Amino acid sequence: MQELIHAVVLGIIQGLTEFIPISSTAHLRIIPALLGWKDIGAAYSAVIQIGTLIATLIYFKNDIVELTKGFFKAVKKKDFLSNPESRIFTLIIIGTIPISICGLLFKKFIENEARGLYVISFALIVLAIFLYIAEKTGKRNTDFLQIGVKDGIVIGIAQALALIPGSSRSGVTITAGLFMGLKRDVAARYSFLLSIPAIALSGIYELYKERDLLLNENKTGLIIATIISGISGYLAIAFLISYLKTKSNYIFIIYRIILGFIILILLSAGVLQNMN
Repeated sequence: MQELIHAVVLGIIQGLTEFIPISSTAHLRIIPALLGWKDIGAAYSAVIQIGTLIATLIYFKNDIVELTKGFFKAVKKKDFLSNPESRIFTLIIIGTIPISICGLLFKKFIENEARGLYVISFALIVLAIFLYIAEKTGKRNTDFLQIGVKDGIVIGIAQALALIPGSSRSGVTITAGLFMGLKRDVAARYSFLLSIPAIALSGIYELYKERDLLLNENKTGLIIATIISGISGYLAIAFLISYLKTKSNYIFIIYRIILGFIILILLSAGVLQNMN
């Protein structure tokens, strides 16, 4: 029963915080620590993200079909940038390269030292400040099909920062999108589509690499957490896309800063330990 409760809680946390720019990794470290649970580890986190991947595929199925059709039309013409759909499809692939390379180069650091709560708290606060600056300075006049090569490259490079626990993958890519002049909901939409190959590669890699440990010791819990993360992730996508059409990211900025300082206070008081 305890394993079931852990799986449900972790799945809800993963699904809700993967897309809302408040960092899923941070919450998957902090909440279990406060509840006295052990750190689930980067591998477990990566695998239950597959649930949020499925949620993204379902929610954006029409976008994915149109982008894919545009790309294959471009293959015949050997012109990938003129057509908006093929350009965005191509940029999503290119934008996945930085996080893939950095993920492999810094894998040990990301899975160990970087999961310390000091790193997470500072990442929450510092990147909240950047999101605030982006909110204040971004022109927010670029629609989805107007996303250009420069926009895609900058957002793709920014996505690599998501490897720092506490930064938030959606947070850094939405921030970069706002800096590049994308409308808020457009930045979120592109961010979620950009997440598809990154989450797929990370989840499949960790599932294969840690298959004996994950599937033998935590099989039931892992499956439940993945399913729950998919359901809550779908709801989070729908909420954020709708929310950002009329509202700003300020509530998430405030939340990140408050959470970051709460972690620092709990660490200094000895309530939380930097590493579990």
